[in-house]
Amino acid sequence: MDEQLTKKYGLPTAVAMVIGIVIGSGVFFKAEKILTATGGDLKTGILAWFLGGLIAIASACAFAVMATRYVKVGGVVDYAEATVGSRYAYYLGWFLSVVYFPCLTSTLCWVSARYTCVLLGYDILSGPCLAITMLYMVMIYFLNTVAPKLAGHFEVSMTVVKLVPILLMAAVGTAAGLRSGLLVENFTLTLAGDAVQHPLFTALAATAFAYEGWVVATTINGEIKNAKRNLPLALVFGVGAIMVIYLLYYVGIAGAVPNQVMMENGERGARLAYSALFGPVAGSALFVFVVLSCLGTCNGLMMACTRGLYALAARGKGPKPELLAQVDRVTNMPNNAASAGLLVCALWCVYFYFGTLLNALGPFRFDSSELPIITLYAMYLPIYLRFMRVCRDEPPFRRFVIPALAFAGGVFMVAAGILSYQTDTLWYLLVFALFMLLGRVMEGGGAS
Repeated sequence: MDEQLTKKYGLPTAVAMVIGIVIGSGVFFKAEKILTATGGDLKTGILAWFLGGLIAIASACAFAVMATRYVKVGGVVDYAEATVGSRYAYYLGWFLSVVYFPCLTSTLCWVSARYTCVLLGYDILSGPCLAITMLYMVMIYFLNTVAPKLAGHFEVSMTVVKLVPILLMAAVGTAAGLRSGLLVENFTLTLAGDAVQHPLFTALAATAFAYEGWVVATTINGEIKNAKRNLPLALVFGVGAIMVIYLLYYVGIAGAVPNQVMMENGERGARLAYSALFGPVAGSALFVFVVLSCLGTCNGLMMACTRGLYALAARGKGPKPELLAQVDRVTNMPNNAASAGLLVCALWCVYFYFGTLLNALGPFRFDSSELPIITLYAMYLPIYLRFMRVCRDEPPFRRFVIPALAFAGGVFMVAAGILSYQTDTLWYLLVFALFMLLGRVMEGGGAS
Protein backbone atom coordinates (compact mmCIF):
# COMPACT_ATOMS: atom_id res chain seq x y z
CA MET A 1 0.00 0.00 0.00
CA ASP A 2 1.08 3.57 -0.76
CA GLU A 3 1.13 5.50 2.51
CA GLN A 4 0.90 9.05 1.07
CA LEU A 5 -1.80 11.06 -0.61
CA THR A 6 -0.66 12.78 -3.80
CA LYS A 7 -1.03 16.43 -4.84
CA LYS A 8 -4.08 16.20 -7.08
CA TYR A 9 -6.10 19.40 -6.53
CA GLY A 10 -5.30 22.88 -7.86
CA LEU A 11 -6.51 26.35 -6.87
CA PRO A 12 -9.85 26.11 -8.77
CA THR A 13 -10.79 22.97 -6.85
CA ALA A 14 -9.72 24.53 -3.54
CA VAL A 15 -11.82 27.66 -4.19
CA ALA A 16 -14.72 25.52 -5.41
CA MET A 17 -14.49 23.45 -2.24
CA VAL A 18 -14.74 26.51 -0.02
CA ILE A 19 -17.65 28.04 -1.94
CA GLY A 20 -19.21 24.73 -2.92
CA ILE A 21 -19.17 23.15 0.53
CA VAL A 22 -20.59 26.22 2.25
CA ILE A 23 -23.16 27.34 -0.33
CA GLY A 24 -25.70 24.75 -1.22
CA SER A 25 -28.13 24.14 1.59
CA GLY A 26 -27.83 26.56 4.50
CA VAL A 27 -28.90 29.55 2.45
CA PHE A 28 -32.10 27.67 1.49
CA PHE A 29 -32.51 25.55 4.63
CA LYS A 30 -31.88 28.28 7.21
CA ALA A 31 -33.39 31.36 5.51
CA GLU A 32 -36.86 30.33 6.65
CA LYS A 33 -35.61 29.61 10.19
CA ILE A 34 -34.00 33.05 10.41
CA LEU A 35 -37.24 34.69 9.30
CA THR A 36 -39.20 32.70 11.87
CA ALA A 37 -36.72 33.39 14.69
CA THR A 38 -36.82 37.13 14.05
CA GLY A 39 -40.59 37.30 13.53
CA GLY A 40 -40.03 38.29 9.92
CA ASP A 41 -37.69 41.17 10.81
CA LEU A 42 -35.48 41.37 7.73
CA LYS A 43 -33.15 43.93 9.26
CA THR A 44 -32.28 41.64 12.19
CA GLY A 45 -31.91 38.74 9.78
CA ILE A 46 -29.53 40.68 7.55
CA LEU A 47 -27.54 41.73 10.62
CA ALA A 48 -27.23 38.05 11.59
CA TRP A 49 -26.04 37.12 8.08
CA PHE A 50 -23.53 39.97 8.19
CA LEU A 51 -22.16 39.17 11.67
CA GLY A 52 -21.97 35.47 10.88
CA GLY A 53 -20.05 36.28 7.71
CA LEU A 54 -17.59 38.54 9.53
CA ILE A 55 -16.90 35.84 12.12
CA ALA A 56 -16.38 33.26 9.39
CA ILE A 57 -14.03 35.61 7.51
CA ALA A 58 -12.02 36.34 10.66
CA SER A 59 -11.67 32.62 11.36
CA ALA A 60 -10.75 31.90 7.73
CA CYS A 61 -8.12 34.64 7.77
CA ALA A 62 -6.58 33.22 10.96
CA PHE A 63 -6.36 29.74 9.47
CA ALA A 64 -5.15 31.19 6.17
CA VAL A 65 -2.14 32.64 8.01
CA MET A 66 -1.49 29.23 9.57
CA ALA A 67 -1.90 27.55 6.18
CA THR A 68 1.10 29.53 4.91
CA ARG A 69 3.22 27.94 7.64
CA TYR A 70 1.98 24.38 8.22
CA VAL A 71 1.20 21.71 5.62
CA LYS A 72 0.97 18.08 6.65
CA VAL A 73 -2.30 16.14 6.50
CA GLY A 74 -5.52 17.22 8.16
CA GLY A 75 -5.56 21.01 7.86
CA VAL A 76 -6.87 22.44 11.13
CA VAL A 77 -5.47 19.39 12.92
CA ASP A 78 -2.02 20.41 11.64
CA TYR A 79 -2.50 23.92 12.99
CA ALA A 80 -3.60 22.63 16.40
CA GLU A 81 -0.60 20.29 16.52
CA ALA A 82 1.87 23.04 15.62
CA THR A 83 0.48 25.57 18.10
CA VAL A 84 -1.09 23.74 21.06
CA GLY A 85 0.45 20.28 20.80
CA SER A 86 -0.07 16.80 19.42
CA ARG A 87 -2.48 15.63 22.12
CA TYR A 88 -4.82 18.59 21.66
CA ALA A 89 -4.62 18.10 17.89
CA TYR A 90 -5.69 14.50 18.36
CA TYR A 91 -8.80 15.45 20.36
CA LEU A 92 -9.73 18.14 17.85
CA GLY A 93 -9.23 15.70 14.98
CA TRP A 94 -11.26 13.06 16.81
CA PHE A 95 -14.12 15.51 17.36
CA LEU A 96 -14.08 16.56 13.70
CA SER A 97 -13.98 12.95 12.50
CA VAL A 98 -16.67 11.37 14.67
CA VAL A 99 -18.97 14.30 15.51
CA TYR A 100 -18.65 17.48 13.48
CA PHE A 101 -18.08 16.32 9.90
CA PRO A 102 -20.50 13.36 10.14
CA CYS A 103 -23.20 15.57 11.70
CA LEU A 104 -22.91 18.10 8.90
CA THR A 105 -22.73 15.45 6.19
CA SER A 106 -25.73 13.48 7.44
CA THR A 107 -27.77 16.69 7.77
CA LEU A 108 -26.86 17.77 4.25
CA CYS A 109 -27.77 14.38 2.80
CA TRP A 110 -31.18 14.76 4.46
CA VAL A 111 -31.55 18.33 3.15
CA SER A 112 -30.83 17.03 -0.38
CA ALA A 113 -33.46 14.33 0.14
CA ARG A 114 -35.82 16.89 1.68
CA TYR A 115 -35.86 19.05 -1.43
CA THR A 116 -36.07 15.96 -3.65
CA CYS A 117 -39.21 14.98 -1.73
CA VAL A 118 -40.61 18.48 -2.22
CA LEU A 119 -40.24 17.94 -5.97
CA LEU A 120 -41.69 14.41 -5.87
CA GLY A 121 -44.49 15.19 -3.42
CA TYR A 122 -43.29 12.97 -0.56
CA ASP A 123 -43.51 13.88 3.12
CA ILE A 124 -40.09 15.10 4.29
CA LEU A 125 -40.40 12.97 7.45
CA SER A 126 -41.50 9.83 5.61
CA GLY A 127 -39.71 6.54 5.07
CA PRO A 128 -38.95 7.39 1.42
CA CYS A 129 -37.19 10.57 2.55
CA LEU A 130 -34.93 8.59 4.90
CA ALA A 131 -34.27 6.05 2.14
CA ILE A 132 -33.32 8.80 -0.33
CA THR A 133 -31.07 10.33 2.35
CA MET A 134 -29.15 7.08 2.75
CA LEU A 135 -29.02 6.58 -1.02
CA TYR A 136 -27.44 9.99 -1.53
CA MET A 137 -24.96 9.32 1.27
CA VAL A 138 -23.78 6.05 -0.28
CA MET A 139 -23.62 7.50 -3.79
CA ILE A 140 -21.46 10.43 -2.70
CA TYR A 141 -19.27 8.08 -0.66
CA PHE A 142 -18.57 5.87 -3.68
CA LEU A 143 -17.84 8.91 -5.85
CA ASN A 144 -15.21 10.08 -3.37
CA THR A 145 -13.58 6.72 -2.74
CA VAL A 146 -13.65 5.19 -6.21
CA ALA A 147 -12.96 8.34 -8.25
CA PRO A 148 -11.57 11.12 -6.00
CA LYS A 149 -10.42 13.23 -8.96
CA LEU A 150 -13.90 13.00 -10.46
CA ALA A 151 -15.28 14.05 -7.07
CA GLY A 152 -13.07 17.17 -7.31
CA HIS A 153 -14.37 17.94 -10.81
CA PHE A 154 -17.93 17.34 -9.59
CA GLU A 155 -17.35 19.86 -6.81
CA VAL A 156 -16.18 22.51 -9.29
CA SER A 157 -19.11 21.92 -11.67
CA MET A 158 -21.69 21.87 -8.86
CA THR A 159 -20.31 25.16 -7.55
CA VAL A 160 -21.15 26.74 -10.90
CA VAL A 161 -24.55 25.01 -11.01
CA LYS A 162 -25.57 26.10 -7.52
CA LEU A 163 -24.79 29.76 -8.20
CA VAL A 164 -27.36 29.86 -11.02
CA PRO A 165 -30.56 29.75 -8.89
CA ILE A 166 -29.01 31.82 -6.09
CA LEU A 167 -27.84 34.67 -8.31
CA LEU A 168 -31.06 34.59 -10.33
CA MET A 169 -33.06 34.93 -7.13
CA ALA A 170 -30.80 37.73 -5.93
CA ALA A 171 -31.10 39.73 -9.16
CA VAL A 172 -34.65 39.00 -10.35
CA GLY A 173 -36.15 38.86 -6.85
CA THR A 174 -34.68 42.21 -5.87
CA ALA A 175 -35.77 43.86 -9.12
CA ALA A 176 -39.28 42.41 -8.91
CA GLY A 177 -39.61 43.32 -5.24
CA LEU A 178 -38.59 46.92 -5.87
CA ARG A 179 -41.01 47.19 -8.79
CA SER A 180 -43.97 45.73 -6.89
CA GLY A 181 -43.18 47.33 -3.54
CA LEU A 182 -43.05 43.92 -1.83
CA LEU A 183 -39.40 44.34 -0.85
CA VAL A 184 -40.11 47.59 1.00
CA GLU A 185 -43.18 46.04 2.60
CA ASN A 186 -41.19 43.03 3.84
CA PHE A 187 -38.53 45.33 5.27
CA THR A 188 -41.04 47.42 7.20
CA LEU A 189 -43.43 44.68 8.37
CA THR A 190 -42.36 42.76 11.47
CA LEU A 191 -44.37 40.13 13.30
CA ALA A 192 -42.61 40.86 16.57
CA GLY A 193 -44.90 38.67 18.61
CA ASP A 194 -43.73 35.62 16.68
CA ALA A 195 -40.03 36.20 17.37
CA VAL A 196 -38.11 33.91 19.73
CA GLN A 197 -36.64 35.10 23.03
CA HIS A 198 -33.19 35.91 21.62
CA PRO A 199 -33.89 36.53 17.92
CA LEU A 200 -30.45 37.81 16.93
CA PHE A 201 -28.58 35.01 18.70
CA THR A 202 -30.94 32.34 17.36
CA ALA A 203 -30.58 33.74 13.85
CA LEU A 204 -26.82 33.93 14.28
CA ALA A 205 -26.70 30.26 15.29
CA ALA A 206 -28.59 29.45 12.08
CA THR A 207 -26.18 31.49 9.97
CA ALA A 208 -23.32 29.63 11.65
CA PHE A 209 -24.62 26.43 10.06
CA ALA A 210 -24.99 28.21 6.72
CA TYR A 211 -21.41 29.54 6.82
CA GLU A 212 -19.82 26.40 8.22
CA GLY A 213 -17.98 24.00 5.98
CA TRP A 214 -15.14 26.20 4.74
CA VAL A 215 -12.81 24.56 7.25
CA VAL A 216 -13.43 21.28 5.40
CA ALA A 217 -11.18 22.60 2.62
CA THR A 218 -8.24 22.46 5.02
CA THR A 219 -8.65 18.67 5.32
CA ILE A 220 -7.22 18.22 1.81
CA ASN A 221 -4.27 20.59 2.33
CA GLY A 222 -1.89 17.67 1.85
CA GLU A 223 -3.49 17.04 -1.57
CA ILE A 224 -3.53 20.67 -2.82
CA LYS A 225 -0.81 21.76 -5.19
CA ASN A 226 1.26 24.64 -3.76
CA ALA A 227 -0.94 24.52 -0.65
CA LYS A 228 0.88 27.34 1.16
CA ARG A 229 -0.25 29.72 -1.58
CA ASN A 230 -3.50 28.23 -2.88
CA LEU A 231 -5.24 27.28 0.35
CA PRO A 232 -5.04 30.75 1.98
CA LEU A 233 -6.33 32.34 -1.23
CA ALA A 234 -9.21 29.88 -1.36
CA LEU A 235 -10.15 30.44 2.28
CA VAL A 236 -10.14 34.24 2.32
CA PHE A 237 -11.66 34.97 -1.08
CA GLY A 238 -14.06 32.04 -0.89
CA VAL A 239 -15.61 33.01 2.46
CA GLY A 240 -15.75 36.69 1.49
CA ALA A 241 -17.64 35.85 -1.70
CA ILE A 242 -20.02 33.63 0.23
CA MET A 243 -21.07 36.43 2.59
CA VAL A 244 -21.90 38.74 -0.33
CA ILE A 245 -23.86 36.00 -2.12
CA TYR A 246 -25.86 35.14 1.00
CA LEU A 247 -26.83 38.76 1.63
CA LEU A 248 -27.93 39.23 -1.99
CA TYR A 249 -30.02 36.03 -1.94
CA TYR A 250 -31.70 36.93 1.35
CA VAL A 251 -32.74 40.32 -0.03
CA GLY A 252 -33.80 38.75 -3.34
CA ILE A 253 -36.12 36.20 -1.75
CA ALA A 254 -37.74 39.02 0.26
CA GLY A 255 -38.66 40.57 -3.07
CA ALA A 256 -40.20 37.35 -4.37
CA VAL A 257 -42.77 36.37 -1.72
CA PRO A 258 -44.13 37.88 1.49
CA ASN A 259 -42.18 36.97 4.62
CA GLN A 260 -45.28 35.31 6.06
CA VAL A 261 -45.40 32.89 3.10
CA MET A 262 -41.79 31.81 3.70
CA MET A 263 -42.41 31.40 7.42
CA GLU A 264 -45.61 29.37 7.02
CA ASN A 265 -44.52 27.02 4.25
CA GLY A 266 -41.25 25.68 5.64
CA GLU A 267 -39.47 23.43 3.16
CA ARG A 268 -41.82 24.55 0.35
CA GLY A 269 -41.03 28.23 0.83
CA ALA A 270 -38.02 28.34 -1.50
CA ARG A 271 -39.90 26.50 -4.25
CA LEU A 272 -42.85 28.88 -3.93
CA ALA A 273 -40.48 31.83 -4.25
CA TYR A 274 -38.95 30.48 -7.47
CA SER A 275 -42.37 29.63 -8.89
CA ALA A 276 -43.67 33.11 -8.06
CA LEU A 277 -40.82 34.71 -9.99
CA PHE A 278 -40.33 32.36 -12.91
CA GLY A 279 -43.62 30.45 -13.21
CA PRO A 280 -44.40 26.87 -12.10
CA VAL A 281 -42.40 25.08 -14.83
CA ALA A 282 -39.29 27.24 -14.78
CA GLY A 283 -39.52 27.50 -11.01
CA SER A 284 -39.51 23.71 -10.67
CA ALA A 285 -36.59 23.46 -13.11
CA LEU A 286 -34.58 25.94 -11.06
CA PHE A 287 -35.51 24.03 -7.93
CA VAL A 288 -33.77 20.99 -9.46
CA PHE A 289 -30.66 23.16 -9.41
CA VAL A 290 -31.24 23.65 -5.69
CA VAL A 291 -31.19 19.86 -5.18
CA LEU A 292 -27.98 19.59 -7.21
CA SER A 293 -26.58 22.43 -5.16
CA CYS A 294 -27.20 20.50 -1.95
CA LEU A 295 -25.60 17.38 -3.43
CA GLY A 296 -22.51 19.40 -4.30
CA THR A 297 -22.27 20.42 -0.66
CA CYS A 298 -22.68 16.78 0.41
CA ASN A 299 -19.82 15.86 -1.91
CA GLY A 300 -17.46 18.38 -0.34
CA LEU A 301 -18.38 17.33 3.19
CA MET A 302 -17.92 13.66 2.32
CA MET A 303 -14.38 14.56 1.22
CA ALA A 304 -13.73 15.46 4.85
CA CYS A 305 -15.50 12.40 6.27
CA THR A 306 -13.48 10.03 4.12
CA ARG A 307 -10.22 11.58 5.31
CA GLY A 308 -10.90 12.47 8.97
CA LEU A 309 -9.85 9.23 10.63
CA TYR A 310 -6.97 8.89 8.17
CA ALA A 311 -5.50 12.18 9.45
CA LEU A 312 -5.41 10.62 12.94
CA ALA A 313 -4.16 7.23 11.78
CA ALA A 314 -1.33 8.87 9.82
CA ARG A 315 -0.11 10.14 13.20
CA GLY A 316 -0.44 6.69 14.79
CA LYS A 317 -3.55 7.77 16.72
CA GLY A 318 -7.13 6.61 16.96
CA PRO A 319 -8.67 3.16 16.41
CA LYS A 320 -6.54 0.68 14.46
CA PRO A 321 -4.12 3.25 12.97
CA GLU A 322 -2.17 0.60 11.06
CA LEU A 323 -5.40 -0.25 9.19
CA LEU A 324 -6.94 3.19 8.76
CA ALA A 325 -3.66 4.76 7.57
CA GLN A 326 -3.53 2.53 4.49
CA VAL A 327 -3.91 4.27 1.13
CA ASP A 328 -5.09 2.35 -1.91
CA ARG A 329 -2.53 2.32 -4.75
CA VAL A 330 -5.18 2.51 -7.48
CA THR A 331 -7.52 5.23 -6.17
CA ASN A 332 -4.98 6.99 -3.89
CA MET A 333 -7.66 7.07 -1.19
CA PRO A 334 -7.66 5.80 2.42
CA ASN A 335 -10.50 3.38 1.75
CA ASN A 336 -10.55 1.80 5.22
CA ALA A 337 -10.77 5.19 6.92
CA ALA A 338 -13.37 6.28 4.37
CA SER A 339 -15.56 3.26 5.13
CA ALA A 340 -15.35 3.98 8.86
CA GLY A 341 -16.33 7.61 8.11
CA LEU A 342 -19.37 6.43 6.15
CA LEU A 343 -20.48 4.26 9.06
CA VAL A 344 -20.26 7.18 11.50
CA CYS A 345 -22.22 9.38 9.07
CA ALA A 346 -24.96 6.76 8.85
CA LEU A 347 -25.22 6.55 12.65
CA TRP A 348 -25.53 10.34 12.99
CA CYS A 349 -28.09 10.34 10.17
CA VAL A 350 -30.29 7.93 12.14
CA TYR A 351 -29.91 10.12 15.23
CA PHE A 352 -30.75 13.29 13.28
CA TYR A 353 -33.83 11.69 11.76
CA PHE A 354 -35.32 10.18 14.91
CA GLY A 355 -33.97 12.67 17.46
CA THR A 356 -33.86 16.08 15.80
CA LEU A 357 -36.65 15.67 13.24
CA LEU A 358 -39.14 13.24 14.78
CA ASN A 359 -38.38 14.18 18.40
CA ALA A 360 -38.71 10.48 19.24
CA LEU A 361 -35.89 10.30 21.81
CA GLY A 362 -37.60 12.27 24.58
CA PRO A 363 -35.37 14.82 26.30
CA PHE A 364 -32.24 13.11 25.00
CA ARG A 365 -32.24 14.95 21.70
CA PHE A 366 -30.68 18.07 20.23
CA ASP A 367 -30.19 19.71 16.85
CA SER A 368 -27.12 17.90 15.55
CA SER A 369 -26.93 20.26 12.58
CA GLU A 370 -26.08 23.31 14.71
CA LEU A 371 -25.01 22.49 18.27
CA PRO A 372 -21.62 20.92 17.36
CA ILE A 373 -20.63 24.38 16.14
CA ILE A 374 -20.49 25.49 19.80
CA THR A 375 -17.68 23.09 20.68
CA LEU A 376 -15.99 23.61 17.31
CA TYR A 377 -15.54 27.34 17.92
CA ALA A 378 -14.60 26.68 21.54
CA MET A 379 -11.86 24.30 20.41
CA TYR A 380 -10.51 26.93 18.00
CA LEU A 381 -9.85 29.38 20.85
CA PRO A 382 -6.65 27.79 22.28
CA ILE A 383 -5.23 27.60 18.75
CA TYR A 384 -5.60 31.36 18.28
CA LEU A 385 -4.06 32.12 21.67
CA ARG A 386 -1.10 29.79 21.19
CA PHE A 387 -0.45 31.12 17.70
CA MET A 388 -0.10 34.64 19.12
CA ARG A 389 2.36 33.32 21.69
CA VAL A 390 4.60 31.00 19.66
CA CYS A 391 4.77 32.62 16.20
CA ARG A 392 7.19 35.40 17.08
CA ASP A 393 8.48 35.72 13.52
CA GLU A 394 5.11 36.87 12.18
CA PRO A 395 4.37 40.60 11.62
CA PRO A 396 2.19 42.11 14.39
CA PHE A 397 -0.95 42.26 12.24
CA ARG A 398 -0.76 38.58 11.32
CA ARG A 399 0.41 37.50 14.77
CA PHE A 400 -1.98 39.48 16.98
CA VAL A 401 -4.75 41.34 15.15
CA ILE A 402 -6.09 38.54 12.91
CA PRO A 403 -6.17 35.77 15.57
CA ALA A 404 -7.55 38.24 18.17
CA LEU A 405 -10.47 39.06 15.88
CA ALA A 406 -11.02 35.35 15.24
CA PHE A 407 -10.91 34.70 19.00
CA ALA A 408 -13.51 37.39 19.70
CA GLY A 409 -15.73 36.02 16.95
CA GLY A 410 -15.39 32.50 18.33
CA VAL A 411 -16.40 33.59 21.85
CA PHE A 412 -19.39 35.45 20.42
CA MET A 413 -20.47 32.39 18.42
CA VAL A 414 -20.22 30.09 21.45
CA ALA A 415 -22.31 32.51 23.51
CA ALA A 416 -24.89 32.82 20.73
CA GLY A 417 -25.26 29.06 20.49
CA ILE A 418 -25.70 28.61 24.23
CA LEU A 419 -28.26 31.42 24.52
CA SER A 420 -30.12 30.11 21.50
CA TYR A 421 -30.41 26.46 22.57
CA GLN A 422 -30.23 26.82 26.37
CA THR A 423 -31.03 23.43 28.01
CA ASP A 424 -30.50 21.52 24.75
CA THR A 425 -26.89 22.63 25.01
CA LEU A 426 -26.50 20.53 28.18
CA TRP A 427 -27.70 17.38 26.41
CA TYR A 428 -25.32 18.03 23.54
CA LEU A 429 -22.37 18.67 25.88
CA LEU A 430 -23.09 15.36 27.61
CA VAL A 431 -22.90 13.54 24.27
CA PHE A 432 -19.78 15.53 23.38
CA ALA A 433 -18.15 14.47 26.67
CA LEU A 434 -18.97 10.81 25.98
CA PHE A 435 -17.37 11.01 22.54
CA MET A 436 -14.30 12.69 23.99
CA LEU A 437 -14.07 9.94 26.61
CA LEU A 438 -14.24 7.35 23.85
CA GLY A 439 -11.51 9.29 22.05
CA ARG A 440 -9.37 9.07 25.17
CA VAL A 441 -9.72 5.28 25.14
CA MET A 442 -8.78 5.20 21.44
CA GLU A 443 -5.98 7.77 21.68
CA GLY A 444 -3.01 5.48 21.48
CA GLY A 445 -4.54 3.09 18.98
CA GLY A 446 -6.23 1.31 21.86
CA ALA A 447 -8.55 -0.57 19.57
CA SER A 448 -5.75 -1.87 17.41
